[in-house]
Amino acid sequence: MEQTRQENSMRDIGVLLMVIVVAGPLIGVAAASLSLLLEMTQHVMLGGVESVAHPEGVSLPIRRVVSILVASFVAAVIWWLIRRRHTIPSVGQAVHGKSMPVLASLVHIIAQIFIVGSGLSIGRETAPRELGALIGQKLSGLLRVSTQDMALITACCAGAGFAGVYDAPLAGMFFAVEMLLVDVSIRTVGVALGTSVIAAFSASLIRGNAAFYHIDPIVVSPRLIAMCMIIGPIMGVFGYFFRRGTSWASQHQTRSIHILWQLPLVGTVTAAIAFYLPQIMGNGRGLAQTAYNAKNHTVIILLLVLAVLKTVITIATVKSGASGGVLTPAIAAGGAIGAVIAICATPFLPGLSISVVALIASAAFLATSQKAPLMASCLMIELSHSSVHALVAVGTAVALSVLVSHTLTAFFSQRNLR
Repeated sequence: MEQTRQENSMRDIGVLLMVIVVAGPLIGVAAASLSLLLEMTQHVMLGGVESVAHPEGVSLPIRRVVSILVASFVAAVIWWLIRRRHTIPSVGQAVHGKSMPVLASLVHIIAQIFIVGSGLSIGRETAPRELGALIGQKLSGLLRVSTQDMALITACCAGAGFAGVYDAPLAGMFFAVEMLLVDVSIRTVGVALGTSVIAAFSASLIRGNAAFYHIDPIVVSPRLIAMCMIIGPIMGVFGYFFRRGTSWASQHQTRSIHILWQLPLVGTVTAAIAFYLPQIMGNGRGLAQTAYNAKNHTVIILLLVLAVLKTVITIATVKSGASGGVLTPAIAAGGAIGAVIAICATPFLPGLSISVVALIASAAFLATSQKAPLMASCLMIELSHSSVHALVAVGTAVALSVLVSHTLTAFFSQRNLR
C-alpha cells in the first residue's frame, strides 16, 4: 500500500510538471496571439494602435464613432447567437468543473478582443484567462486527472493566460492562488508560479516585454508613505462602490434577445463621448496613462470627468450584455482619481511624483475592486516595471484600502439585516 501511494504521488508530480512544461509555453503563445489580434483589430477598426506615447489615441473622431458602432452591433449578434445554444461558464465556474464548449468559447473570447480593440469600454483580461482555463480544462481531461487536480490545473492555466498577456507572472500566480483557488499550499503555489512564469516568458518572445505603463521611478520616502496613508482609505471607498456597481451589472446582465438593442445603444453613447474624449475607449490604458502624465491643476476637471464617465460606461457595457473584464477600467479610474489627489496635495507635500501617486492609487483601487490585494500590488509593479522596493509604498496604500473596504462591507451588511 505504501508503495502504491508513492507511485501515485510520483505520477501526480509528473503530471503537474508536464502541465508546467507543456501548458506554460502553449498558453504564452495563445496569450501573445490575443495581444497581436488586439493590435490588428485596432489597426483595422481605428487606424492605429494604443500606446503610452499617445494615450489620447491616434484615430480620427469619425472613425472612432464608426468603429464603436459597428463593433457593438456585430458583438450583440454574436453573443445573442452563442447564448441561444450555449452557456459559457466563467473562469471560476470552469475551475469548479463546469465544462467549457471549445468552439463557442473561442468565438466568445475573440469577440471580447474585437470589442476592446474597436473601442467599447471594457477590459480585455477576461479573454486570456478564459483561453488559459479552456486549455487547462481540456488538458486535464486528456491526462485523466482527479477532480481536485483538474481544478488546480484549470486555475493555474487561467492565471498563466493573465500572466502571458500582461507579462506579469506574479500577478498571474496570485490570480490563481488568491482569487480562484484560495489555497496557498506549496503544491498550488509551485504549479501556479511555474505555469505563469513560463507563459509570460513565452509570450514576451513574441510580442516583447515593454512596460505597459510609463511612470517616474518609485522612490520610497516619508512623504510618499504619508501620501499612501491618505490615498489608501480614499481608494478603499471608491473601489468599494466601483465593485458594487460592476457586480450589480454582472448579476443583472442582459442575456436575452434584448442584447440586440441594448449593446448597440450603449455603443452609441460610448461613440458620442469618444468623439470628444477618446480616453474613455477600450480597456482604459489611455485614461490611465493620461492620469500618469498629469502635471498640474489644469487637468483636474478633465480627469474627474473621465473617471466618472469611464466607470459609468463600463458598468453600462457589462449590463447591456458585453463580456469582458473590469480590471483595467478600475486601474484607469483609480489612477485618474489618484492623480487629482496628488495634484491637490502637492502644495502640502512638495516633491511627490504625480505619476507615482496615481499608480499607487490604481493599485489600491484595484485591490479593493477585485478583492485581491496581493494580485493588485504585484500587477501594478509588473506593468510599470517598477522596483520591488515599491512594494513598501504600494503595500501601505493597498492594505489601508482593503481595510476600509472590509469595514464598509460589514457596515452595509449589518444595515441590510436591520
